[in-house]
Amino acid sequence: MCDFSLAHIQISSGEQVMRLYYIYIVLLVTLIVLQLTFGKNTFADVNLEEYDMTKVNIIDTPFWCSATPEERQEAINNLTEEQRIVALENGTERPFTNEFWDSKEVGLYVDVISGEPLFSSKDKFDSGTGWPSFDRPIEGTDIVEVVDKSHGMTRTEVRSEYGQAHLGHLFNDGPTETGLRYCINSASLRFIPLSEMDEKGYGDYVKYFN
Repeated sequence: MCDFSLAHIQISSGEQVMRLYYIYIVLLVTLIVLQLTFGKNTFADVNLEEYDMTKVNIIDTPFWCSATPEERQEAINNLTEEQRIVALENGTERPFTNEFWDSKEVGLYVDVISGEPLFSSKDKFDSGTGWPSFDRPIEGTDIVEVVDKSHGMTRTEVRSEYGQAHLGHLFNDGPTETGLRYCINSASLRFIPLSEMDEKGYGDYVKYFN
């Protein structure tokens, strides 16, 4: 009697499993049919012509980030011989005779090749070395630092991110709270006066001079 009951229970459990399996198959097939039938309509239709694009905030890519190889080569072709030697061949210009070493004009110093913003005149100081010196890059700028072991010394070379130009060297003897001195070659820089920044594409940086 006990053996019969146990067998009967096992058969009943097996039947339940098979019923659940058939139900699962039916549901799966139904889901596939529904997806094939209505899937193309599951996404809302968007009529871009009727959408108010004035509400979309479009961020323009700065020109110095998106220059083509041809544009970069054109900028290089327009460099003077001294600029090429300094910016492209890691040269160093003579102190006290270069263009910006003692300039007091208000504005932005940008990369001579790419035009990317590098330093502000507000962060410029007289280091007594005869080269333009800054205690920090302008906000939002990434200056590339490279270990330089030339001339029997270990120094930190600084380069522009997009122009890939040699700028100068970074030292930890600055007189301000940053403790930094970016000693930069004028030949690697181009100066944009404050009055011309907006028209030349640097309007977002005017706020740093207010």
